[in-house]
Amino acid sequence: MGGYTMGGGNYRTTIFPTGDDSVKALADYAKKDGKAKDDKAKDGDSAKTIVGDSGAGDKWVPPIAAMAVFGYTHTQAPQDNSPYNDNDNWTIPQISLFWGGAITEHVGAFSQWTYDGRSNWAWDNQDIRYANTATLGGMDVTYGISGDNNPTMGDPWNTVPAWGFPYMSSNLAPDPGVSTQIDGGLSQAVAGVGAYGFFNNLVYLQLSGYRSVDKQALGRLGAAPSSGAAVIDGVAPYWRLAIEPHWGNHWLEFGTFGMSANVNRLMDDGNGGLFRTAEKDRYTDVAFDAQYQYQGDNYWFTLRGSYIHEYQSLDASVVNALAANSSNSLNTFRAYASLAYGNDNRFVFSGQYFQTSGSTDATLYAANANFSPDVDGYVAEIAYIPFVNSQSPGYPWANVRVGAKYTYYNKFQGTTENAQDHNTFFLYAWAAM
Repeated sequence: MGGYTMGGGNYRTTIFPTGDDSVKALADYAKKDGKAKDDKAKDGDSAKTIVGDSGAGDKWVPPIAAMAVFGYTHTQAPQDNSPYNDNDNWTIPQISLFWGGAITEHVGAFSQWTYDGRSNWAWDNQDIRYANTATLGGMDVTYGISGDNNPTMGDPWNTVPAWGFPYMSSNLAPDPGVSTQIDGGLSQAVAGVGAYGFFNNLVYLQLSGYRSVDKQALGRLGAAPSSGAAVIDGVAPYWRLAIEPHWGNHWLEFGTFGMSANVNRLMDDGNGGLFRTAEKDRYTDVAFDAQYQYQGDNYWFTLRGSYIHEYQSLDASVVNALAANSSNSLNTFRAYASLAYGNDNRFVFSGQYFQTSGSTDATLYAANANFSPDVDGYVAEIAYIPFVNSQSPGYPWANVRVGAKYTYYNKFQGTTENAQDHNTFFLYAWAAM
């Protein structure tokens, strides 16, 4: 919500300094770590006075980072993983490069570029925003303007699709292949701008509008659309309302979010290109979410839940033989619990129940049993962060998280028959630099 501008440490926090923002950050850092030469150092004192004669405070260091994941995947039954083995594969599911931080005192950005573990680099989550604070009727307000390429990406809570659990998955895990538009259906294929505000540290409100990115531009960004892809007609509004009261060591959040989009379809023109249909589909997604967190002695306990209902009016899909029904519905429910425990939350135990249900459609779900989108199952994960209080190799510039995750299916692509064949064990090492 602060627009990625809340820097700190021994370096200047903005590319283009405006005001005393970097000096304030340096002063706070020096006082916190007991390094200030003068406890009475003011915000206007020079960075050199605050941090010493090293001159570090005069430097701007680009806020760049990288992460890489190395993992082992085993499924209960062999899968078609060409060009990999049918089972028991060691792969690199993801490599990402990041730029994230302040540009000026009130403008910052987050940019992620990702290798998908197979053959392609592409733009991932992107967000640039202006943020500021004010007082309104005696009430503290944080407000801003945000531009991003993934609805729900700019949300502060992990109950929404963009940042929801599981945080890391195998690139070879079986995919049920069904999701709502707001749950990744438009991510990295759109661009949107909106305004947000957090009022009295209690109420969060965001309103944004999204348009599809031109298919040629998407191709240059490594995210070229395929036949059947949705293209927003006009502007699709997105909304978010959340309330977060807290008392003592308890935090509670409950809210709603959603999106409504008229979309055309991109169809194969028979000459290796894509044309845009004249007919439109309409998707209306309405979601509700909640989160409870408790901070105990050396542990955090978290409960999260979300429900998404999507109404689909499918005129374009019916005309172009992508669906049999003129209207469908799709529902997604997720419930999650975690315990982060020990030595600054070094161990993390997580569990999730997930369910997708919806209308049967003989064309849209032709590959599924009973022509159904239904999916049902559980995820269990244990993760370990070895370098919390101790120094990692390359400290302080590197860290690692290792984990083991198991996904169990009661139902997969509309049937319980052989659903467990898709159960997946994923062992990973996740390095961040």
